[in-house]
Amino acid sequence: MDSKVVIYVLGNLLTAVAITLFLPLGVALWYGESCWFTFGMTILIAFGIGRGFRLYGTVIQRSLSVREGIAITTLGWVAVALIGMLPYILGHYLGVIEGWTESISGFSGTGATVISDVSLIPQSVLLWRSETHWLGGLGIIVIFIAFLPQLGHGTVHMFNAESTGPSSSRSLPRIREMAQALFIVYAIFTGAVFLALWVSGLSPVIALNHAFSTIATGGFSPYNDSVAHFHSPYIEGILIVFMLLSSANFGMYVAMWKRGWRVAWENTEYRCYLALVAIATLIIAGNIMIVMDVPGITAVRQALFQVVSLSSSTGYVSTDFDQWPSFSKLVLLLLMFIGGCAGSTAGGFKVTRVMLLGHLLLNTIRQKIHPGAVMTVYSNHEEVSADIVHGVARFFFVCVMINVVCVFLLVWDGVPLFAAMSVSVSCLSNCGPGFGMFGATCTYAPLPAFSKVIVSIVMLMGRLESFTVLALFMPSFWKSYKNW
Repeated sequence: MDSKVVIYVLGNLLTAVAITLFLPLGVALWYGESCWFTFGMTILIAFGIGRGFRLYGTVIQRSLSVREGIAITTLGWVAVALIGMLPYILGHYLGVIEGWTESISGFSGTGATVISDVSLIPQSVLLWRSETHWLGGLGIIVIFIAFLPQLGHGTVHMFNAESTGPSSSRSLPRIREMAQALFIVYAIFTGAVFLALWVSGLSPVIALNHAFSTIATGGFSPYNDSVAHFHSPYIEGILIVFMLLSSANFGMYVAMWKRGWRVAWENTEYRCYLALVAIATLIIAGNIMIVMDVPGITAVRQALFQVVSLSSSTGYVSTDFDQWPSFSKLVLLLLMFIGGCAGSTAGGFKVTRVMLLGHLLLNTIRQKIHPGAVMTVYSNHEEVSADIVHGVARFFFVCVMINVVCVFLLVWDGVPLFAAMSVSVSCLSNCGPGFGMFGATCTYAPLPAFSKVIVSIVMLMGRLESFTVLALFMPSFWKSYKNW
């Protein structure tokens, strides 16, 4: 691995991030907010470090290796989050640890805030907070590849290191073309939800805040009470539609452009996801109707919004679901863990992995009954290789172990057990809200400093799906004689 190549690419990445800071800078100047100076300083710092990295690094003359792709992806996310926290720190809105946690929560699409009262924060800073969702939602590296001069075939290692799900669908032959196609879909959806919210009566800045958060399934809102602030079934309906769209594999939309609407119907994973949403909505609506005596229409409205919000890992709140019966909260916790579809902006374990694990379990039982039979796992009517199935099983084990370690560390730091469990699942799934003292109407501000560092690491591991981050902690990764 050539470290100078990695540094050079990171320099380009930081320069690109500096450009994105001009949007909140413009909003600060428009509203006459004093924090325009904070954004100006952050832009200069990002440009300066980016320029320094470019001068020190080596221009890419070949394809990137696997290790270089992994290093650029993981270190790139860390570097971008470090730049992203500067507006919070330089503006004296948050401390260093809190600023880092807020930044990584934004870029990872978790949406768990450590700001106790967002009404005290300038509009431009809140817009930057939501913009970090948008930059990280599709993927910083994917967007970077879409506009970067060709890096050669090595871009596949960067693309795969950041992609979600057991495999990356490729509807176009070249990675850069695929990244550009995904970005176009991403931008169209963002523009559509922005216009819909603007027409509904929201100001352009508030509409853009929620457009960024919705398409990225992040969940940051410029209001303390999130979507409940609007008391509007119309706005909730708009957000539900686009959260559902963002929970699908974006590669599916690229394929639909070429082959028509039947692609969506043929996508088994998305049909299973929609069925899961429908079933969970009916279960929770029935539960809160019976136990809490909530009127039928209200129960369905509240249940549908929260089911879509948490299963898509967006984390918007339209009602205090922490007051719901334990059974309903258990269903929501399960939805947080499962998440959306592979290749979407949603977090979680992914529906396709749950389906593959289910097939694996059934085949294992059948194998006991018929020892000589050859069992095959299928997904979308195609045979899935044993390597992918075993990879899913390994990923499930890693997710369980990360949750166990995270809960242990949080409880050791003084966090109540159930609250620690919900926070761990929520952060690893990049969902945001938990239960108890970190529930729907609460923030992560009460977390001790050590716990904030832990959950920020878990958020990053959840977004990059663990193995990409864990690879950097392997001694063999850094040995120069390794030819990969």
